[in-house]
Amino acid sequence: MDEYSRVVSSVAAELMPKVASVRAGRGSGSAVVFTADGFLLTNAHVVGSARSGTVAFADGSSGDFRVVGRDPLSDLAVIRAQVPAPEPVVLGDSDDLVVGQLVVAVGHPLGLAGSVTAGVVSGLGRSLPARAGSAVRLIEDVIQTDAALNPGNSGGALADARARVVGINTAVAGVGVGLAVPINSTTRAIVAALMRDGRVRRAFLGLVTSPAPLPEGLRRRTGQDSALRVVEVVSGSPADRAGLRAGDLVLSAGRVAVGDAQSLQRLMFAEAIGRPLPVTVFRNGALVDVIAEPVELTVQA
Repeated sequence: MDEYSRVVSSVAAELMPKVASVRAGRGSGSAVVFTADGFLLTNAHVVGSARSGTVAFADGSSGDFRVVGRDPLSDLAVIRAQVPAPEPVVLGDSDDLVVGQLVVAVGHPLGLAGSVTAGVVSGLGRSLPARAGSAVRLIEDVIQTDAALNPGNSGGALADARARVVGINTAVAGVGVGLAVPINSTTRAIVAALMRDGRVRRAFLGLVTSPAPLPEGLRRRTGQDSALRVVEVVSGSPADRAGLRAGDLVLSAGRVAVGDAQSLQRLMFAEAIGRPLPVTVFRNGALVDVIAEPVELTVQA
């Protein structure tokens, strides 16, 4: 057996017992055991609006699960098996991935239990729109892979060569193009909130932004290479009331440098709601400081 095959087969052997098949209402997919006491991570779209369902493991055991929490705006959900579950996977960090790196997908596509495919990381930093009622948000830093994904793979594991789960498979964007929600610090915060509260409270600022490189002089002045260009300010939003404008370059928020949408979004959780948020922007050749006060993001059907 060649080295590639040895790596893929070892990852498969490690993860197959820990990736379950789940059914909830009309939906079905996969889920990953990530705690020793039976919590599993899957996609929000797999469980839908169901409160419970059934889970089946590779050893033949099966039983019910209950939905602990779901977050459609990250397409993540946490469920808990009501039967003994296998040992948990090791969660990795998608921030350590590089394009071209070997990844292995494990799930239960098309009703075929314990399916394994392998490929490479085809792209990083992709965005995937997610919707909950009238609220729309981009899931940032989505992992693109050419490992074959099919219906039923959703909620399954995307792992590196050391069997560390770095993503939760979520979508097929085309032939040879699969997407996975990354496992990173933001994801971990979302999962912690789902386990604690059953939902994720988000702060709303009211900015539509796009990453932009900084001019050389501003780079030297700030020590940053990039910032967020304000494309649109939502009328009546906290950003609008604070005086932010389209065309501003957002350098920092909460005294933390922001150079991509992820760095701003990771600030927009419950802790920021109703609290003054200092924002520094570059406007008309000058640095301008404003104070915004994010409100809670409301999701309407």
